[in-house]
Amino acid sequence: MEFDSVWASVSDIPGWLTEGQARMLWDAVCRLDKGATVVEIGSHQGRSTIVLGHAARTVGARVVAVDAFVDGRLFGGASTRDRFESHIAAAGLSDVVELVVGYSTKLRPAWTRPFELLYVDGKHDYWTYVDDLRWSTHLPDGGEILVHDCYSSIGVTAGTLVKVLLGSRYTYVDRSRSLARFTVRRPSPGDRLRVVAQLPWFVGNVFVKVLLRLRLRAVARLFGHDGPYDPF
Repeated sequence: MEFDSVWASVSDIPGWLTEGQARMLWDAVCRLDKGATVVEIGSHQGRSTIVLGHAARTVGARVVAVDAFVDGRLFGGASTRDRFESHIAAAGLSDVVELVVGYSTKLRPAWTRPFELLYVDGKHDYWTYVDDLRWSTHLPDGGEILVHDCYSSIGVTAGTLVKVLLGSRYTYVDRSRSLARFTVRRPSPGDRLRVVAQLPWFVGNVFVKVLLRLRLRAVARLFGHDGPYDPF
């Protein structure tokens, strides 16, 4: 399938992934070699997983989807898992996508399987995100990491500042709105400055979130945000 067809096929699946972000995921997978593995942390109902899965099929790769399917209003628990599995089956990707159910932070210490691409969209607090970055131990040098809500979540942005801006393992490449792309490579001073250059956009997102919490959607529209959901 071509990207446009795949994107159209996931339009009815709930999730926070824009077309531009889906294209970034698609392109990242299509850069992989045959036999490669993609690990996705945080799959929800499968909107991004299906994009990854169809891209993986085009190059002969596989996707491992990691999600704990936590109970609660925001996550859905067992019912969300049922929807995820139903969406994967309907997309014809059951032979490409492997589901691993569990908390990423608990699975990581015992994980031994190498992979070539990491997509992080799990719990957005600082500690979980920083731990999820540690999955990159299994990536080759130059391997890519894509992080959703990187510049719209305080916890994820804080983790990026500590581990990317101030760290020595990850290099910022580019982003599509809040979806950022990094590589496993020591950053140069210029690479670090490009991380700093994203911060005004992050501050704007936090400002919009405050307006939405105050139920000031009309004011948020004046600042370019049209919709009930947080910027993503």
